[in-house]
This record gives sequence, C-alpha cells and structure tokens, in this order.
Amino acid sequence: MARSSGFESGELADTAVHVLLALVRPRHGYAVMRFLEQESGGAITLGPASLYTTLKKLVSADFINELDGDDSRRVYRITPRGREVLNRNIEHRRRLLAMADHIMEEE
Repeated sequence: MARSSGFESGELADTAVHVLLALVRPRHGYAVMRFLEQESGGAITLGPASLYTTLKKLVSADFINELDGDDSRRVYRITPRGREVLNRNIEHRRRLLAMADHIMEEE
C-alpha cells in the first residue's frame, strides 16, 4: 500500500517545514533561500530546484499562497492552514526530541 504524501497528511519533510517557517513573513524565492541560510548559520541551504518544487507543492496543498504584486518576483506567504500544519510539525519534532533526550539520558 502506497504511503500518502506529507502534503496530503500534513506530516512534512524538513525542507517543507523550513520553507513554511521562512514564509511566516512574505518572501520571494531567493529571499527564502537567503533567510534560511542566514538563520541557520549556513546549516540549511536549498537549491533553486528543491525550493521551487517545494513551493509548488505547498501552494497546491493550500499551505502557502502567492501574493499579487507588480514585481517580477513571486512573493509567497503562509496561509492559516499552513500555519496550523507548521505548528503541528513543530510540536511533533519537539516530542521526538524530548523522547530522544529521555532515551539518551538512560545510557
């Protein structure tokens, strides 16, 4: 049986979570890449192909939308549904880290 897409289930891969975090404030694609790299101290780097594939999937899932504008750059922002999914993913990762801390303390 095929596993459902994270964009359908809301259980997102790290790249999608990173992009949603970047889009808490409206940004265009290049600004998303630059923001994530700066905020992570260089630990998160997204290439254009990965970023734009993820943006397309996030738009299709209604987790982000494209803003109207006169600029030649496409600007995106998180939707209320996207914020809800982002919050669930953050909480899931917090529980996972708490479990990992607990397990590692038992050593």
